[in-house]
Amino acid sequence: MDLEKSIRSLKDYPKKGIIFRDINPLLANKESFQEAIDVMVEGAKDHDFDLIAGVEARGFIMGAAMAAKMGCGFVPIRKTGKLVGDVVKKSYSLEYGEDALEIQRDIFPKGSKILVVDDLLATGGTSTAAKALIEEIGGEVVAFSYLIELMDLEGRKLVEPTPVYSVIQYE
Repeated sequence: MDLEKSIRSLKDYPKKGIIFRDINPLLANKESFQEAIDVMVEGAKDHDFDLIAGVEARGFIMGAAMAAKMGCGFVPIRKTGKLVGDVVKKSYSLEYGEDALEIQRDIFPKGSKILVVDDLLATGGTSTAAKALIEEIGGEVVAFSYLIELMDLEGRKLVEPTPVYSVIQYE
């Protein structure tokens, strides 16, 4: 199956010059959604990890489905103000603005090995923020897994040498 055909490209969204890659058509089609999860799971099998951390919001969808299929736990990394208890916060830059992420300080035991999952790798800002949060609370990011990678934005360079796996690459 050609998963790229299931991705809708919206020009000049959310601002002029950006091409937004909409994965909702892929998610709505049971065959393409299952294929995407299967391919991401296959790419993750070479890494030794305890938990999958998914970045809000679409990283939740991909990461939780992968965790269920792989029989491991899932950790949400959320936008500011959505988690309860003691949280750690990290601000970061996007290709079109600023944002912040949070994680619960006690969500996993220190020394846990984590696979970070998100729908898209662009500039790498979200991924480096997620990694910094995980490391601050004592975890180790062993790899990143994405459905889509925007190669021309070179986000991979920001997160390496941590291994990066992506299913679909756009130049």
